[in-house]
Amino acid sequence: MRHARWGLAALCAGGLVVPALADTTDVTWKTEVVIEKEGAFCSDDPNCFNRYHPEIPAVATASPGDFIVFETRDALDSDLTLDSNADDVAALDLSGVHPMTGPVAIEGAERGDVLAVTIVDIEPDQFGYTVIVPGFGFLRDEFTEPYFVGWRQSRTHAVSDAMPGIAIPYEAFTGSIGTMPGEPEIDTWLKREADLAAVGGIALPPDPTGALPTAICGNEGSHPDRCLRTVPPRENGGNMDVQQMQVGTTILIPCFVDGCNLFVGDVHYAQGDGEVSGTAIETGAVVTVTTEVRKGLGSVITSPQVEGGAQIKNIEPSKFHQTIGYPFKEAGTVPPYHTYLDSEPIVGLTQLSEDLTLAARNALVHMIDHITRTYGLTREQAYILASVAVDLRVGQVVDVPNYVITAVLNKDVFVEDDAD
Repeated sequence: MRHARWGLAALCAGGLVVPALADTTDVTWKTEVVIEKEGAFCSDDPNCFNRYHPEIPAVATASPGDFIVFETRDALDSDLTLDSNADDVAALDLSGVHPMTGPVAIEGAERGDVLAVTIVDIEPDQFGYTVIVPGFGFLRDEFTEPYFVGWRQSRTHAVSDAMPGIAIPYEAFTGSIGTMPGEPEIDTWLKREADLAAVGGIALPPDPTGALPTAICGNEGSHPDRCLRTVPPRENGGNMDVQQMQVGTTILIPCFVDGCNLFVGDVHYAQGDGEVSGTAIETGAVVTVTTEVRKGLGSVITSPQVEGGAQIKNIEPSKFHQTIGYPFKEAGTVPPYHTYLDSEPIVGLTQLSEDLTLAARNALVHMIDHITRTYGLTREQAYILASVAVDLRVGQVVDVPNYVITAVLNKDVFVEDDAD
């Protein structure tokens, strides 16, 4: 081949016209539907929204098998940079959480079907961040001040000057992916969440402040009191934050409107099971998916499910440290997750029965103590690390009254791990 190229060059030099040879890049077969990101923020972008309602129109239509390319924004729709700090976190406007790209109608899909969405590729931005937002996160009662970590990202690792000696492997997934709810779902979910709020539970009612699209969900929109917030995941998927939804897996999501109206957003470069600080490594990304319509399966698959292969093994650590959590507590205290129950017996107890939430809290606290003691990180750094590289897992749910949650630290993240 080398001689052939020399020969062509010689012919060209001699004044002969040689037709261009086709490169493999000229041979294509994919049908792509690209949902581009426009403008600096979701409010500038006709392909972006941050509330759920069935009247939000599809911005494009794709056929099953098409490659749908979503250009997504970070979860907070922020203007954070590598030079940001805790003050910038405190100043964030969270009314726009989460910006979603889409929705895209799928030809032939109808209410009652299931949409099988296969994650083909996730190309992350070069920058991501993990933050502590006061009042949010699993240990919100202990970590009450804003905190910021900016990450430099590649297709292999993310590193940060704020987390020296640590490299987080690239294990990106879509924190939010789902379909648009129908009117019956809006009715059911609004009532369910209002009933919880009425007894003191945490629920996020519709809020037109910062809501998009404004024509439907804003203060002067057509349905400001019926546009659902995107923070809680529901039967339509949404903000599930399940790290096993890696590239190569297929997510099964019920369809509640004709066309299903698929959306994607809130990409995480990496996350530990639990996302305990309230954020993973949040980033914008270009996400490519394909879809398949499974007719009529919505009667049996009523909330998301996932099909996959080796992905669940590939994200496992090669070495780890694990802490064990039981549902224990100090007498005279009520864990923040239980205050809405207004239960007098809880106050005096030193353990709760069959309580996975309290067990998870204790496993996490033990892990934070281990990280600070062993690796010399501050408690805030340890909390951030736990959010992106510690997995909370159910140990057992039978050994009454003490169910077990474990916290598993991926020790591969330490560039030089000399600790025992």
